[in-house]
Parts: sequence; structure tokens; C-alpha cells
Amino acid sequence: MKTNAADTRRRSPNTVMRLKRLGSLHQCRLSFMRVLMRCMARESWQFTRRLFDIDDNGVGRAVYTATGPERSYSLIAFAHDLPADQRSDRVIAEAWDATFTLFDGIPTAEDIDRLAQNVPLQEAGRIQETELSLSRANRSVRLWEHVVAALASGRQPDVSKIDAVGYLMRTTAVYGSGKFGAADREKIADRPELSVPFQAEMLSVYLTRVFVRDLVQHMARVRGGSEAVVLHPEIAQRLGIGNSTGLGMAPYIVNHPVLFNNWIMAREEAIARVCALDTASAEEATTFRIILQRSEGSIAVWHSDHPAQIRKLAALRQDIAALKEYLAGDDLRHLAPWARLCAWAAENLSEEGQELVASLILEPYPDLVDGLAHCMSDSNADAFRIDGSMPVAEVMKLIANAFDWALEKDWTAPENCARAWYVSEEKLEPRLGERFDEPIEEYEQPLAPARDAAAASAALEGWASESPIADFLLRHPEHRHTVRRAQMSLVAPYGEIRDNTISDKVLPIDMLRAKLSFFGATHFDPRSDRWVRICMYAGAPYPETLTTENCDLWVYPELVS
Repeated sequence: MKTNAADTRRRSPNTVMRLKRLGSLHQCRLSFMRVLMRCMARESWQFTRRLFDIDDNGVGRAVYTATGPERSYSLIAFAHDLPADQRSDRVIAEAWDATFTLFDGIPTAEDIDRLAQNVPLQEAGRIQETELSLSRANRSVRLWEHVVAALASGRQPDVSKIDAVGYLMRTTAVYGSGKFGAADREKIADRPELSVPFQAEMLSVYLTRVFVRDLVQHMARVRGGSEAVVLHPEIAQRLGIGNSTGLGMAPYIVNHPVLFNNWIMAREEAIARVCALDTASAEEATTFRIILQRSEGSIAVWHSDHPAQIRKLAALRQDIAALKEYLAGDDLRHLAPWARLCAWAAENLSEEGQELVASLILEPYPDLVDGLAHCMSDSNADAFRIDGSMPVAEVMKLIANAFDWALEKDWTAPENCARAWYVSEEKLEPRLGERFDEPIEEYEQPLAPARDAAAASAALEGWASESPIADFLLRHPEHRHTVRRAQMSLVAPYGEIRDNTISDKVLPIDMLRAKLSFFGATHFDPRSDRWVRICMYAGAPYPETLTTENCDLWVYPELVS
């Protein structure tokens, strides 16, 4: 495997950090679900159902423990009998079909009793540092009833109905990192199995999937008695856990520029490493072609009713056809094949197609790519401290480098500042409102870094270039956050979105998809420009069948002849 070090250049942030491209990202080898699955298989984690105390009404509690080389983690699940009129995907709901917490270790009976008084209440309850996450889920009612009825009568459910929905339950939130009393990220950040971002949350969802499978089978047995059957393993494997994600996730990538930079930079470094290869082996080229073919099958069943996603899917399917035609004349073996392929994609495919190619070329190269997952956490605390001694001229240069596109924009033009981010007092959720139609401006959240950078740059114009920035900030503390972000760009070149987050054309679903792609989500289905449904772990092996052979490429479904 020979590389040309001179050609290992990452793509420019000006190319990568546009919202349209971020909203076209696909899962890849560095996605957090896949990182966790590889870790659990490699380390031969053991899984135990310690408790399953669910009554005939589907109410009760269960405990599932995952044990790695050094530690155990337990999902504690509470199942509820939820009236249909109380079922909601909204974050502000007060009751759910099931609620969960991921416990650090193996809980005692006293722990479970304590959590039974709090976890079902979610935000209204309180957990403590022995808990790593808090989550809840609701049934997909029609598919749930179909599966229970089929299994109860001794039949398997209709696979077409399984595939049309993809999940029996969907989460409406999976909280971690100190929320509602849960353990802070710092408590677990140095654990090898949880050092990659969101591993505790991904483990919680993985174990939730096991519980949901067991619960639906239990309810079928209650109804059907001795006639009932269990889900066929191949059908069960098709089921994932759904998720409804709204505007609450969108500000995350703006508010965490160093962390988001690390995600993007790791992916861009992986792409650059592969593109630097002078040649590819026959096996590597074949692996790519197989994964592309399997990906094409997945894309064929990816549907959405949202106009923007419909257009993107149509373009992506055209991209696949063009890509296959290109590959018919290229053996992908010589003359820097992956760099050539990506260059061709940049000229001939949509952003959706380009980013699919960028993800797929990583698949043949686990040795080059997978270790980068451990560079994706945010451990650079110094980046958040303002260097007050930095000269004004240097700060202005940093602002210009990260926000050059924004400095000449007319930020008083209504189309450029049409929206405002705020937190709704009634809904307790982030919202994106119409600045000139709603009385929200005084509640605006600092989620327009480009506009604020332009304002800071203009305010700095009259200051002596050699003056320390601390002097400026003493007079203009309102620009502290811009100066901090500008200085962060020294270690986080991919930390800033190179687009206007408050324009009349902004699509928050682009921000949602960017984050969810790193989780490992597939089949994005926007329900508006502000919320999206996804599926997690569909196709993944369950604990009893997890091996190093099947832990990774499950995300690309096998072709059925």
C-alpha cells in the first residue's frame, strides 16, 4: 500500500463546511454506531438479560447488561401502558411507552427501585452519576400491532411492512453528558470503550433494540399462548430503532465548534489518506465495488415525502448510474484510483453523490481509517480560553479566514437576517422564528456566528493593529464569543459553518443530517425543513450473533438474488 505523502491534502473548509454539503453527508467507517459495534465484537463483550419482569399488559421493568474487558454497563428499561392520546414525538411529552437509563455497572434491586421513581418521569425526575444516559421511546403503533398479531397467530410479520417503517419503537431523546443529574462526560472520557463521542448513548440505543424485540415477542406470547412464535432472526435483524430529531439538535454543531471540527477533520483526513494511495489491490477494488452495489440496493428503498429530499434522492440515483458507467471503464487499480474517482465525482455528481463516494472509498481501508475515531473527542480545553495578548491584526486575520464570505454581506437586508433562534418558554425547545413577524428578537440565541463575526470585524477596524485584543474586549465585551471562536479556528479549521444560519433560505435539516450522519444514521426522512426521522441499527447483528465478521458492514444490506 504505497502513498504519495505530498498528495495527502484534506479538502478546504470552504468546500466542506457549506450547509448544502453538510446536509448531504453519509455514514462511514468513523460513524459512532459502527465504532461501538467493532469495539464490542473485537473485545468479545458478553450480554446478559438480568431481569425481564413485564406483566400481561406490557408493564414492568427489565435489565440488560453489556460486559467488556474492564467494565459492565446496564440498560434499565421501564415499560408502560400508554393511552393512545398521550403518545407524542414531542420532547415536551410527559408519558411514553418505554423509558430507559444506562447504568454504570450492574444495578442492585435498590438502584432499580430508585430509578423506577425517576426514570419514567424523565426531565421531571432526577438521576445521578451512576447513570450515563436517559431516554424514552414510543411504539410505531401500526407496525407494533401487526407484528404482535402475526407472531401471536404463529406467523411471521410481512417483511414489506417491516421495511416500510424500519422500527417498532422510536426514541424522542437520548440524553447524556450531565443532563438531569447523569454523569458528566469527564467521568467516562478516559475509558477506552467510551472515549469516542456518544458511545454511551449508542450503547443505550443498541440495548434498547434488544429490549424492544423481547417486549414485542412477550406481548405476542401473552396474546397467542402456545400458538405464538418468535421473530425469525433475519426479520428481527431488519428492525432498528427509530428516532425523531428536531431543532433541538441543530444548534449543537454551532455551539461545539471544536468537537464538530474533530469529527469533520477525522473524516477529511481519512478521505485524504485513501486518496493519497498510488494504487489499489484487486481485493480493495473488489470490496469497493461490492459495497457500492449493496449501497445502491439501500438507496433504492430510501424514500421520503419531503420535496427537498425527493430531489436529492432523484439526483443520487442518477449519480449511481453515472458512477457505474464510469467504473465500467476503470479497474480502480492504478494511477491514484481514489483521487481520480473523487476528482471525477466533484465534476460530475451532486453533493449527495460526491459525499457517498467519499464515504464508500474508506470501506476497503480499515487500517488507514479506523484509528482516527479516537481523534474525534474534544479534549482541547485551552481552545476555549481567550488569548488576550493576541494582537488585533492577528484576530482580524483569523476572523477573515473563517468568515471571509460573510464580511461583505449586508446583514441589514431582510433576507440575510430573516430568522432568529430562540428557546420557546412554552415548549422548552430551540425554535427558529421569523424575526420580522414575531416578537422574538430580544430572546435571540447566539447562533449566527457569521453575522456576529462581521459585526466584530467592523468594530475592530478603528483599533491599532498591534493592540492586544484584551483592550478591545474591555470596551466591547459583546464580541468576546466571536474572538473566542476566531482563536479556536487555529486548532479547529472545520469548526465554522460557511453559510448563513439565519437567512430566509436556511434549512435546519442540513445541520441535523450532518450530526446524525456521524451517529451512523441512514435513510434520512425529513418531515419538514426542521425535523427528520431516521433509523439506527437496522440490519445490525443482535448480541447473540455479534462477531468480528459481521460487526461492521451490516449497514450495507446484503443483496437478495
